[in-house]
Amino acid sequence: FLTVFDSPYSRMRFASSVVALFLGSTTKIGRPSLLPPLVAAFATTRATFAAGQKRSYFFQTSSLSMSSESKFVRGEGNAFPSWSYDKPCDSMEWNPFAGDRISLQVTAEDADMESSDLVIVGIAPPPSDRKEEEEEEEGEVATPIELTGKAKEIDELTGGSLSQILSEQAKTFKNGAKLGDSTPLVRVVTSNEASAAKVSKYVFLGLGTNSTNVSSGGSKLGSAIASILSQKENNYMKKCTILLPSGTEVSKQFFSDVASSFYAAFYTDNRFKGLKKNAPNKAENLTMVSIHIPLLGDEKAAEEGILQGKAISKGVYMTKDVVNAPHNVLNSLGLADVARRIAKESGGKIKCNILSKKECEERGMGAFLGVARGSETEPLLIHLTYKPSGKVIKKVGIVGKGLLFDTGGYNIKTAIMELMKFDCGGSAAVLGAARAIGELCPEGVEAHFVVAACENMIGSKAYVPSDILTASNGLTIEIGNTDAEGRLTLADALVYTDKELGCESIIELSTLTGACMISLGKEVAGVWTSNDELAEEIKDISKTTGDKSWRMPLVEEYKELLKSKFADLSNVSSGKYGGAITAALFLQNFVSKKKPFAHIDIAGPVWDDKSGATGYGARLVTEWVTRQGKQQGEK
Repeated sequence: FLTVFDSPYSRMRFASSVVALFLGSTTKIGRPSLLPPLVAAFATTRATFAAGQKRSYFFQTSSLSMSSESKFVRGEGNAFPSWSYDKPCDSMEWNPFAGDRISLQVTAEDADMESSDLVIVGIAPPPSDRKEEEEEEEGEVATPIELTGKAKEIDELTGGSLSQILSEQAKTFKNGAKLGDSTPLVRVVTSNEASAAKVSKYVFLGLGTNSTNVSSGGSKLGSAIASILSQKENNYMKKCTILLPSGTEVSKQFFSDVASSFYAAFYTDNRFKGLKKNAPNKAENLTMVSIHIPLLGDEKAAEEGILQGKAISKGVYMTKDVVNAPHNVLNSLGLADVARRIAKESGGKIKCNILSKKECEERGMGAFLGVARGSETEPLLIHLTYKPSGKVIKKVGIVGKGLLFDTGGYNIKTAIMELMKFDCGGSAAVLGAARAIGELCPEGVEAHFVVAACENMIGSKAYVPSDILTASNGLTIEIGNTDAEGRLTLADALVYTDKELGCESIIELSTLTGACMISLGKEVAGVWTSNDELAEEIKDISKTTGDKSWRMPLVEEYKELLKSKFADLSNVSSGKYGGAITAALFLQNFVSKKKPFAHIDIAGPVWDDKSGATGYGARLVTEWVTRQGKQQGEK
């Protein structure tokens, strides 16, 4: 029985307990009165261990056990969900959402600064005749401005301390001339004969050279606030008050941008950390942030904006979670589970349908299934549907590339394979947007989110160069390179979205080509579409959301490069150059030419080498879907 305990210390404690029980009893151990409970105790012990309970459960008084356990994120001996030797993982953990513990509110009422751990004072310099592009002279120092409103009250109550801060920081802070700049945290001690000394903490936050247009910088403002509160020395803070000047032009969109960037900035991925010391959380004690604006005006618009931004940031969290997850955790089974959970979380507003391998075969999805042949897990086509409560003005489709890992296949990658978990970035953006749409519930639009989920692996069943696959629209495709697999999975997903679902307008996101990264770098996605109206719409949405994109050319003459000797198409160009363009041209074969369609290559902006997943695409897709339900001319 002692073999159930895997440490000498645990065995010793248990053996001591049994001996003490035996010596203190007049009943022999072999008699029935003692044996049944003893056997039952052993059975319970084994069952508890089998269920993965903490070993310290049995000896809660053990200081050794408790101190050992406290070092680990999940407790000693517990690990994050992953594969076993024989079975793949079928679910992925989600990181906790900061919005579930941090309340962000806006009010015109007097700020309750007595209970705040920090007061952030928004400030902007007075209007200047100098144009923005004009450089300041070297060594020029801004003249400290005169404080007004609540800031002036605080300054007077603290003996001019705020004015002194502005004066000392005049050279670097320049009265808040740059949106998002901040001064160091300053502690001000006040005291009088009637009460004990009180320590108050203040930070000035720059609102930019034109405070009346601060609404256009809501995202920067939200990120700057979160950055201040995320500093390690501020980790103890529970409540923060932010003072913005009266007359600040704000809107629902402004507050949405503030909330979205504020919550997104607190994202931390500790799912795969073992030791607590390696898994710090940002502002882990923070519970309340209040933004105070005198003469706020439309308080309802402010509240709606915060709820909207909160929902969008939930989508960003989802997108980052999917991209960051390693392949031993996230595969086609796990991604399908994510989709089901999104539908469940929506409370019925989103419906989930998962097409099995057999159902994909029945639809003739030979391109998708050809790529998936080398995978350990079954290929699955994920389909989430959102329908509004009222009239449907437009029915749209959003398709995301869902390669959970890409080895390159038999044309194996020779570089950056360790980053190929981000090859599901398109599907991550699509599912993140679906999560946000499930909360926002936009009117007038029916949205279909589609992902063909699989891996591109090597094995005895995997496809090889020269294979000829048949897509679900009947086109045959010769495989020139197994590392051009994403377009093959997208081909069948696009046909499904176009033909079976009947979507009127379709956009597709994918980490499709390195050629796009060479053209546009790591900050900007490439957009390929033959529809000028759709191109302008995506361009405007990029400006609104901050998900940068640039329209790229569709050179019709390059179609010649995709011709095959033996099939209708080749999956790669026969030329050396313009690979991002020929990839876009390839995809056009699987959507009706009469329908607006855009291919968005997000290979660059989906990943940051320092921080990991960026969440790119979730905001762009959410905004695009929301706009589709509005009447012509609305935004």
